[in-house]
Amino acid sequence: MCRRYNQTRKKEYPKPINIGSDRLVTINELADIIIEISGKDITKKYDLSKPQGVRGRNADLTLVKKVLGWKPRISLEKGLETTYKWINKMLHKEQ
Repeated sequence: MCRRYNQTRKKEYPKPINIGSDRLVTINELADIIIEISGKDITKKYDLSKPQGVRGRNADLTLVKKVLGWKPRISLEKGLETTYKWINKMLHKEQ
C-alpha cells in the first residue's frame, strides 16, 4: 500500500483512491477469517433484534486500476494474517 501511496503522490493525483480487495466480504466472513488466524476459541453471538445493516463490503478498484494500473497481489486472508501477527508482536514487545 505504501508503494501505491507513493505512486499516487508522484502522479500528483489530487483525490483519494480506494486500495483494497474487490472481493465482497460479509462482516460474518471477516470475523471467521480473523478467528481462524487468531487460533482462539471464539463463539460469535448475534443480536437479531438490531437492524442488519449492510451485507458486506468491497472496494471499487476501477479508479486505481485506471490511474496506477494497480490490482491486489495479496489475498485478504494473507493481509489480515500479516497484520494480526504484527499487532500481536507489537503488543508483546511492550510487555
